[in-house]
Amino acid sequence: MSKFKNQFRVDTTRLKDWDYSASGWYFVTICTKGNVPYLGEIVDGEMQLSQAGKIVAEEWVRTGEVRSNAILDRWVIMPNHMHAILILEESEASHGDVSADTFMLKANSLGSISNQFKGRCTKRIRNSGVPAFTWQARYYDHVIRNEKSLRKIQRYVEENPMKWDLDEYYSDGY
Repeated sequence: MSKFKNQFRVDTTRLKDWDYSASGWYFVTICTKGNVPYLGEIVDGEMQLSQAGKIVAEEWVRTGEVRSNAILDRWVIMPNHMHAILILEESEASHGDVSADTFMLKANSLGSISNQFKGRCTKRIRNSGVPAFTWQARYYDHVIRNEKSLRKIQRYVEENPMKWDLDEYYSDGY
């Protein structure tokens, strides 16, 4: 029986039986904890990155540079979250996002890439003078399975700053 008797269990949003280390196109949304706007602000429909936002941008670009199986497509940093389309190609790592024996994320899987990215950002942002910075523990992902869906998501990412006041993560003050 679970220590918490399933009282705090959160259902997964992941696609059942999908191998998240498999080649594919993935749409990811990563939010700051409590949706605090650490990453900047929208001014006249354009994102103005804070120092923390600049660190997130640098680390996202670095993600595509240091991982031979990761290709960055469209991405945008918003005041309290980021959206990205990440293309994963075959890698030498064994398939399966999580090992059943150890619950460790597999190398080069979407989960391990996200966790490493979030960890590097958190460390750098806290060291830059924002000690309270933290991401939400989880992230949203969507497996992009056709061209129509890809185009719709690309357009959403590109237009997100212009539609900030309509965004589900929008907050006009803290």
